[in-house]
Amino acid sequence: MRERPDGKRSANGKTYDPERLFLPPDDDLAPNRPGETLRARLDGSAAAGASGRARLLMARLLGRRPVEDAWRRALAAEQCVGAALEGLAGSGWDVVHSIVLPGDAIISHLLIGPGGVFGISARPGRRGRVRAGESQVRTDRERRPCPYVRETRHDAVRASHVLSRGCGFLVQVQPVLVFVGARSVEAAPELDDVRVMGEGEVPGLGALGGVLHPDRARRIHTVARNRRVWLWA
Repeated sequence: MRERPDGKRSANGKTYDPERLFLPPDDDLAPNRPGETLRARLDGSAAAGASGRARLLMARLLGRRPVEDAWRRALAAEQCVGAALEGLAGSGWDVVHSIVLPGDAIISHLLIGPGGVFGISARPGRRGRVRAGESQVRTDRERRPCPYVRETRHDAVRASHVLSRGCGFLVQVQPVLVFVGARSVEAAPELDDVRVMGEGEVPGLGALGGVLHPDRARRIHTVARNRRVWLWA
């Protein structure tokens, strides 16, 4: 069932949201690039300079796993998915990238449009076979399972609370977990509340519709791009 339209109308009948007009530039997340937070972490890392790069090389030679390597893989995944989502912009969709939640959790991308609202987590597949269970992900590239499903679900619930409070109506955020560069991606049959896919399936989200009226989608986007609303997530 489609939502009712919201927002105010100007003299020419077009809907507008006054909050968007007065959003300070420093609080506007709309200009965020995919992976914005990871870029900042890498730029501020001790490995950013020549001495830092030497330290990273030495760590790799010793068989260690510098956190910067994980950040770079994660950044590449977010950039890949972000580019695919940006391609949906002309079809009534908006996307906000790199939303930081309290506790340093990051919603890689929030997609808003006719098919609803999707909280998308982008993860590197590292050319492995990926199987997602009810709460964890197993891959043949990692010895231990990763809590990606649980984290993505939890972040979507937090986003739903934030957006519902900011909009004044219920906003359901659907969790989506995307693996970039995986050899194969498989979801357990019992996993029915989190969409799991490879990066090639991301554009298919743009074909979904019949959930949000354009006025409500615009209102949600206005709230979502305000950095301050996420401070109490």
